[in-house]
Amino acid sequence: MVFDGMILSLIVGFFRKGNLKGLSSLNLKAGWIFPLLLGIEILMFLFQNRFSFLGRASGFIYMLVYIAGLLFLFMNRKQTGFMWILIGVFLNFFVMVLNGGRMPVSEHAASILDPSYFEALKGSLYAKHQALTESTKLGFLGDIIPLTKPYPRTQVISIGDIIMNIGIFLFIQHLMVPMQRDKKVKISKSI
Repeated sequence: MVFDGMILSLIVGFFRKGNLKGLSSLNLKAGWIFPLLLGIEILMFLFQNRFSFLGRASGFIYMLVYIAGLLFLFMNRKQTGFMWILIGVFLNFFVMVLNGGRMPVSEHAASILDPSYFEALKGSLYAKHQALTESTKLGFLGDIIPLTKPYPRTQVISIGDIIMNIGIFLFIQHLMVPMQRDKKVKISKSI
């Protein structure tokens, strides 16, 4: 869902006559953390079912990734949109912590996906997800919202994902359309 939000933000930014020049002025504290965490998540997704020790430790590893990500977001909280991203990531982190390091996924919501997905979810490790059950804590914060057509990609998301994507959208718009922002500042100063 994060990549969907980024792509939508870029498309809207271009429609608003924005450009990618703002990315060159991007100044994030400890900016190297995000690509590192993304790399760890990709490696975990690829190898946790191949190596049992990674599968057993994956919940703990995902929690460390989330903690590092939350620290990164907190350090950059003054950036436009980052508080929204921080809140969304924290909601996802919180429900995962309460449920053994895995994001609960609603079987009802997941019914829009390939049936083999939920069977795999129930039977083995599937990235950082697990089936939502009666014993799930705060299941309403899990992946319970199905997205289907007209949305271009069928998927199941959480409330935290929505909040996080609002922040991503605001951040990318801020980077892509600085002229609009600068005009608003000049107008407000002249009033």
